[in-house]
Amino acid sequence: MDYQVKIESFQGPLDLLLFLVKRNEVDIRDIPISQVTEQYLEYIQLLRLIDVEQAGDFLVMAATLMEIKSKMLLPRPEEAAQEEEDPRLDLVKQLIEYKRFKEAAALLEARAEEQSHRIARQPPEPAGQPDPSKLPLREVELWDLVSAFGRIMQETLAQQPQSIVADPTPVHVYMDYILQRLEHETRVSLTRLFTPPHFRSRLVGLFLALLELIRDRRLAAEQPEAFGEIWLLPGRPAGQLS
Repeated sequence: MDYQVKIESFQGPLDLLLFLVKRNEVDIRDIPISQVTEQYLEYIQLLRLIDVEQAGDFLVMAATLMEIKSKMLLPRPEEAAQEEEDPRLDLVKQLIEYKRFKEAAALLEARAEEQSHRIARQPPEPAGQPDPSKLPLREVELWDLVSAFGRIMQETLAQQPQSIVADPTPVHVYMDYILQRLEHETRVSLTRLFTPPHFRSRLVGLFLALLELIRDRRLAAEQPEAFGEIWLLPGRPAGQLS
């Protein structure tokens, strides 16, 4: 199976698969195919709702996982099972290689971020109690945001009448709305960002605007604990010194 590594943002089927492996805290060389496949298909359903570009790549990976799962479920004689190659082997090799590239790119980005902070010495700030709202939190990944958005969609759409509403609002309008919210509040929780009316096209528009702002570093998303609330804070555009 052919695969690509997108260095800029790592948004692709291997990125989602690596995220699931880390979240389930399993050995990358011994992936529980049945469990990971079910979770992968859940994310596929949400991605199809958002209508992301190149969704076909995710479907190809889903088909690959299903094929591996079916091979592992087929009964095989003990002698043949020992001689046959593990059907997960090719996928594991790709995942390990992808993980190596991702870690190397993250290291380079961290070095660049560190270098951007090298400015002239400034007078020390007066000692005092730190602001709790400015304490560092755990960084979130793209798939953490997708998962949280899925929960919001399920909770809000379940309370709404089933009707089709067209929303012609451009994404940049939603981007301005999010930035204006952050001008008046120190930080905003992801849940509180999605205000009524809760029709599908508007929720998706807000979420796409959120991803664009995070990609441009005009917005930062942080999470104090695993599976906890995700908080949105003003970010720092690339190239801007703090």
